[in-house]
Amino acid sequence: MKRKYYLLTFLILLITEFFIAIYIHDMFIRPYIGDVLIVILMYTFIRGIHQKKIKFLPIYLLLVAIVVEIAQYFNLAVNFQGNILMSTIIGRTFDIKDIYCYLVGTVIILMWEKIELYKVISNA
Repeated sequence: MKRKYYLLTFLILLITEFFIAIYIHDMFIRPYIGDVLIVILMYTFIRGIHQKKIKFLPIYLLLVAIVVEIAQYFNLAVNFQGNILMSTIIGRTFDIKDIYCYLVGTVIILMWEKIELYKVISNA
């Protein structure tokens, strides 16, 4: 049952990310909220498909997001110019603010986990 909850959340976030990417062209939601949500999106996907909880998953996802951002700094997306999907996933430009957004997303996940833990303890 819990996995369905995470997969449903993943689908809602995925649709939200697509909506932001296609229709929102502002200076706040697209560059910042989209980056905060991407870490949460990856988290909900992994929690939805993986049977057991992965202890440091939010931290692992933060590290992956930072590595992708560093790849942008070194312009590694040039290798994927012919592949629009990979180029979009990796991104094209480095911005230190993106790393802060990933950190905010990770903090939201950690708070979410604490709330879930509190619910389990208080229901016991």
